[in-house]
Amino acid sequence: MHTPPARQDAIRAVINWNQRNDQPKEPTRYESDFGRDVFSERVMRQRLPKEVYRAVLKTIRHGSPLNPNVADTVANAMKDWAIENGATHYTHWFHPLTGLTAEKHDSFVMPDGQGGAILEFSGDQLVQGEPDASSLPSGGVRATFEARGYTAWDPTSPVFLNRSGDTVTLCVPTAFVSWTGDALDTKTPLLRSIDAISEQAMRTLRLFGADQGVSRVTPTVGPEQEYFLVDRNFFFSRKDLITCDRTLFGAAAPKDQQLEDHYFGAIPPRVLAFMAEVDRELFALGVPVRTRHNEVSPGQYEIAPYFETSNVAVDHQMLMMETLKSVAPRFGLQCILHEKPFAGVNGSGKHNNWSLSTDTGVNLLNPREEAHTNMQFLYFLTAVIKAVDTHADLLRAAVASAGNDHRLGANEAPPAIVSIFLGDLLLDIVRRIEAGAPMRSRKSGKLDLGARTLPQIPRDSGDRNRTSTFAFTGNKFEFRAVGASAAIAWTNTVLNTIVADALKQMNSALEKALGKGTPTDEKLKAAVTSVMQTTVKSHSRVLFDGDGYTEEWQKEAKRRGLPNFRDSVSAYEALRTRRAIALFESFGVLSPTELDSRFNIFIEKYIKQVTIEGRTMLSMARRMILPACLRHQTELAEAIIAAESAEVECDRLRARLRQHVEWVEQLCANIDALEATLENHAEDPVKHATHMRDKVLPAMQAVREVADTLENTVADDLWPMPTYRELLFIK
Repeated sequence: MHTPPARQDAIRAVINWNQRNDQPKEPTRYESDFGRDVFSERVMRQRLPKEVYRAVLKTIRHGSPLNPNVADTVANAMKDWAIENGATHYTHWFHPLTGLTAEKHDSFVMPDGQGGAILEFSGDQLVQGEPDASSLPSGGVRATFEARGYTAWDPTSPVFLNRSGDTVTLCVPTAFVSWTGDALDTKTPLLRSIDAISEQAMRTLRLFGADQGVSRVTPTVGPEQEYFLVDRNFFFSRKDLITCDRTLFGAAAPKDQQLEDHYFGAIPPRVLAFMAEVDRELFALGVPVRTRHNEVSPGQYEIAPYFETSNVAVDHQMLMMETLKSVAPRFGLQCILHEKPFAGVNGSGKHNNWSLSTDTGVNLLNPREEAHTNMQFLYFLTAVIKAVDTHADLLRAAVASAGNDHRLGANEAPPAIVSIFLGDLLLDIVRRIEAGAPMRSRKSGKLDLGARTLPQIPRDSGDRNRTSTFAFTGNKFEFRAVGASAAIAWTNTVLNTIVADALKQMNSALEKALGKGTPTDEKLKAAVTSVMQTTVKSHSRVLFDGDGYTEEWQKEAKRRGLPNFRDSVSAYEALRTRRAIALFESFGVLSPTELDSRFNIFIEKYIKQVTIEGRTMLSMARRMILPACLRHQTELAEAIIAAESAEVECDRLRARLRQHVEWVEQLCANIDALEATLENHAEDPVKHATHMRDKVLPAMQAVREVADTLENTVADDLWPMPTYRELLFIK
């Protein structure tokens, strides 16, 4: 037996690539390239009249409405800058409800009416476009014959150049709405939620007398992105990876992550070259990437940026995913963003690090003084606790997807139960607030490492908890449950809205306690303490610093009354509750129609994704795996006949043949069962999704279990696709 030719070619390609690229090269210098392809504040300052520049800057930094009169001036400057950099077309770049980005390119060239042409880009073209609103997901908001929709320029997110080969396109970030004004994208509700939380946070600062010089509070986000890389030769030999972005079959490799030697290990040369190219392209787009390293699973890696304002971070996160995907083929690699591309090893998430910052640069979730004396910080902290406990179901729904269902709750990601980790110091303070006890802070101290050549290093106030869904990490909250392929706009829209709701209720209670007039410091402190104590008493059940992977926590969470939605179909129901409808409507983030459309889209996407996976599995099982198994069966039977004709005993071979035939028969039966259950479903979307969860997925698992068993027994030269050993380790 030998390795199949296709796999031999892939292995040789990897060896050849590494041999060609093992010479040291001139180190990359990023500083001069950072923001090169962005119509940044620096570029605007150089190209716009002072009054126009100030007007645009006021919109970007303080959320002020943009004066329509400046649009023509800005558009002309953008056009000149873009053409100087090689652009021939422009596009309104937006985020429809596909979870991806969308664009329709228009040329700068326009007929001049005299047989010639001119380069034109007007303020009207900058501010508004008109893409088809019926061919993208609308969740029932638009019918096929109701096609009109609009894109509207979002001046708070930088315009940039997209380079692809010799083509350069000016990309204008926009919102996307229907003719009726309903949001058909993820950006419009996000911008609304930013306004909502800014309004309530400013209200809080005014109550504390801390609003001097502050005109706006903005959520900040720093999303960490995990991903897998596989050799493209192997990728295109796997129909499941091509179609589903995850493997539907695959027996465990003898070695995977058991030795825990991949995390933070030395980065393979080809992967490091890929990472450097990704950094280079993202720096040019003004995306401030900072971290790159090996993740836990073999073949898994991570990239993370600095914090940015929420809207810009969301746009940059979409650019990051697109860049990872587009750069990988240049190095003979394929980037996989699915949450669980390989069974038995860790999947990929996207840690959503979230905080609140004033436009004067103050992080409101940073305990700048002794934590127990920083009442303003504790007030915002308490609001987050209230928000997460009150709307845990919505947070779970905000990260729900068919892909993420394979990951949440496993020993690699937080459980489906939403809880908050604060760390020893903060948990002690919050417990004291709850009990009405005198507040104090534990001292963090120093760590003596025991060797004279090593410095004493400061010890943080609390440990970290990787099993927590929502963990405080010093000056921000890390929402760890977001899936690797997710567009984070929806998650942050929900997060912003629920914290705005908590602040609104606490602010109303505080205003009532303070009464009219300017309160004394003592009265303010007493009122704030009372509001926080009442809030913490009502919502402390969500605080948990233990191991979220244990069965004991499952039981304890149930005793506390915390929701536990183990799958997306159950989690999506949170979007149809009266409380959710009232929440989003009260802040103007989503109308009932817009919220219902998202429920419909999420359910429909779940159904389609599982259906595609089921059909792909049927095709692979029938056309690839079953024929390979039958060839192996024939060879085994012929070997037995040959042995017996030579009068050689072969009882064990006969037993193996008998077992193999039983497995093949079981595979055929399971294939037929999967086909039947795929075709037999209800017309109602929710019932259909429930059927996919309860019937189709178990049927798929049954097919996989038998196929993976056969993979371990069928001759290697007969097995029709690359195995986990090759996919995960050959780089």
